[in-house]
Amino acid sequence: MLAVISVTGKDCVGIIADVSVKCREHEANIIDISQTVLQDFFCMIMLVQIDKLNVPFGDFIDAMEKLGKEKGLSIHTMHEDVFNSMHKI
Repeated sequence: MLAVISVTGKDCVGIIADVSVKCREHEANIIDISQTVLQDFFCMIMLVQIDKLNVPFGDFIDAMEKLGKEKGLSIHTMHEDVFNSMHKI
């Protein structure tokens, strides 16, 4: 099972590291990552494997959102099934 994590906010040092550490804490394996900086605006999308999470998926979502609030970022985590359903014609 996979999840899509999107991260946006003002660019600063350590965003990728902070999100990666939080994924590691919950045993979410990063499969792919794309990031860019537009002027001072940071945007990242991560695809993570969630088969071996050590917490329920809802708790993982909450932990990522909490990290975002602490760092002044917007972090949204979505299960691949929801993502695929949203983008299905």
